[in-house]
Amino acid sequence: MKTYRIRVFLAALATGLIVGLIGVTPAWAVNRELVELQTQVQQLSDQVTTLKQSLDERMGVLKNLMDQNTDSINKVTSAITNIQTNLQKEQSDTTNHVDQLSGQLQALNDSLDELKARLGKVTKQLEDLQAAQQSLAAQTSAQTQAQQAQLAVPPPDVLYNNALRDYNGGNMDLAKQEFTDYVKNYPNTDLAGNAYFYLAEMDFHAGNYPQAVKKYDQVLQSFPDGTKAASAELKKGFALIESGQKDAGIAALRHVVQRYPRSNEAMQAKDRLRKLGVTTASSGKRGE
Repeated sequence: MKTYRIRVFLAALATGLIVGLIGVTPAWAVNRELVELQTQVQQLSDQVTTLKQSLDERMGVLKNLMDQNTDSINKVTSAITNIQTNLQKEQSDTTNHVDQLSGQLQALNDSLDELKARLGKVTKQLEDLQAAQQSLAAQTSAQTQAQQAQLAVPPPDVLYNNALRDYNGGNMDLAKQEFTDYVKNYPNTDLAGNAYFYLAEMDFHAGNYPQAVKKYDQVLQSFPDGTKAASAELKKGFALIESGQKDAGIAALRHVVQRYPRSNEAMQAKDRLRKLGVTTASSGKRGE
């Protein structure tokens, strides 16, 4: 359309120029100028044709480029759509897989809790069983030791005679062990009071007066009518005096005189009271 308008304009312009030239110039000049003008018009027409061809070629190139770009865009759009579809599918698959894994993990946690509970019960049962075994083993060991000890201990008369023999022979360590074994294994026999007495005697001769007093008291409390009762109370008085408890010792000696007046222990008590310068009775009468 633009090319057609340009051609019309050029033709009108050429016509006007020709008419003007005819009216003002001679015929030969008009012909020459007309030829020149037609030449120029033809040149312009050729240039317009060339320009149109160039424009048509460029429009073709642009259209081809537009078609290529449109095709590329369509391909890219299709690729993006495919990628989005694949991503959505993968996301859906991943979500399902995650849900499945979460369910499996929860099941494993539940199983682990159950196993822990069972393990706790089994551990408690095992600890109870071990405690029972240890208790049984301790009881068995104690019974075995007691039986062995009882089997190792000689009969009471043999053990007492051995202890008395060692005591009279001056083997005090062995005698002390034997008398101790006797009162431990045979505490209710008649000779147990004698064993306590000899143990007290060994403490007395060793200068261990407080321990001697305790053992003499053991004789007097557990065996008040035993054969060693008078001797135990006499030696208790001596031990009290030696340990600095003079008044208590004097009282013990006076009690010997009062309870066993015709005994050898009473004579020894009187003699010791006389040496202390005190009477045999609290009434003030002096002893014989």
